[in-house]
Amino acid sequence: MERINWHRLFGLLLADFFTDSPFIVELEKDLSIKKQSLDVVVLRKRPGRFSGKLPDGLDNLSKHNLITFKSHQESLDDWALKELTAHYVNYRKQASPSFDKLLPEQTFRLYAVCSRFPRALANSKDWKPVQDGVFELLRGTDQIRVLVLGQLPNEEHNAVLHLLSASPEKIRYGAGHYQKHSAETSTLLDRVFIGYQREGLDMPYTMEDFRQDYLRASIKELLPEQRSKLLENLTPQERLEGLSPEEIDAYLKRLNQSPPAKKRTKK
Repeated sequence: MERINWHRLFGLLLADFFTDSPFIVELEKDLSIKKQSLDVVVLRKRPGRFSGKLPDGLDNLSKHNLITFKSHQESLDDWALKELTAHYVNYRKQASPSFDKLLPEQTFRLYAVCSRFPRALANSKDWKPVQDGVFELLRGTDQIRVLVLGQLPNEEHNAVLHLLSASPEKIRYGAGHYQKHSAETSTLLDRVFIGYQREGLDMPYTMEDFRQDYLRASIKELLPEQRSKLLENLTPQERLEGLSPEEIDAYLKRLNQSPPAKKRTKK
């Protein structure tokens, strides 16, 4: 069975999230002759403000933003942060005009994103809480911002990160609130959820739940005429799927209480 590449999925989700924004996302950046890949680089490509609200912890993006990601199968530990700072040194050299004229240090940001809380790192005296799910850790002169996905608040701007939190409740929230940014969004979300299923993550949440939650969130963006067109192509049973018996009963009650339509009289 093909192994799920969670690092690539994380990068693809960020690429989708930053579609049509001042930032572009580069995946698996090759930093040496002997391949050493940095998970994600979020690079500002032009001046301008990001449309909307950035996820918690990513609200201080600079020109070059280097991100390491650890899924629910991995631990964010001391070695992972050593690798991140090593990638930063290598990347800064490559991105600069020359080794003697390095780009300013303040144009770089370092991030560590993880599904599981890094307990060993949290015991460090340099570990500092910033807000729910967001921490900062000083390593020498390097400030690393740590995002713990399972602790981020359930707010719409965090939905893209909740999808990789490995928390059933957070994943459900992410699926129901992540906004469509490209034609590939729904396929990408399906791949995320299939990945959890393949790896046996115990979630009281089915693929159908996933699609219904995403459809409910997406349909709100449609114009009334587009919504009507979509419903025309569904059978009565398909229209009712995803509604609870209580919701159907409430609708029928409202329908029965509505005044009957007036019949036209022929002249």
